Amino acid sequence: MSLKTKTKRNKGKTKVAKVQCIDYLSILTKLGLYLIALALLLLLIIFYPVVVKEIGYFLSKPNQNMSVLAPKNDPSEFVDSQREIVAVDKEFSIVVPKIGANSKVVSDVDPYNSQVYQRELTKGVAHAKGTVYPGQVGNSFYFAHSSDNFFNANRYNSVFYLLNKLENGDLFYFVHKGETFKYKVLQVKIVSAESIDYLKGTTERKLATLMTCWPAGTTRNAEMS
Repeated sequence: MSLKTKTKRNKGKTKVAKVQCIDYLSILTKLGLYLIALALLLLLIIFYPVVVKEIGYFLSKPNQNMSVLAPKNDPSEFVDSQREIVAVDKEFSIVVPKIGANSKVVSDVDPYNSQVYQRELTKGVAHAKGTVYPGQVGNSFYFAHSSDNFFNANRYNSVFYLLNKLENGDLFYFVHKGETFKYKVLQVKIVSAESIDYLKGTTERKLATLMTCWPAGTTRNAEMS
């Protein structure tokens, strides 16, 4: 914004007028910079859990050769934190040592009702309703994927953000009703987000499927382990 002075002479008299000129280009430039800064801040807030998980994994990879235990009845009982991981909930938990995941599992969550599972994802990893429980014959299905309702489900969605780090042969565990079940990764792949075959599949083996969205923080594809 600037001020320009105009001088006008009229019959021996001089009139001075100040005319205000607005620098619209400068205003638009500043507004654009503010909007860019706001967008970057929003992206940082949204992907903050992803960044923290990736940096943490890069700087200090968790020890995957850990024993997984159900919570002890006596909290004062000694636990060797260098060799043992105590699941967060003896009723239903999942522990993936390689990626440092240790979360409560919410059982029998309807995977087809977004209002239901978005609410339950704020409490923990979801076990899909209609699929078997750990240790039972069949496919037990779990998901902790990113969602459109990001701010409500963000904390627990981050449990599976590092699922892409898993490889064939890696171990993960469930604690259910105080009993510990060990599983081994057989396959990791990316499928369409609309794919539901894994929910309906039948098998004579004791299997478990873990699902998250990929890329992390989106709902474009599903990563299965």
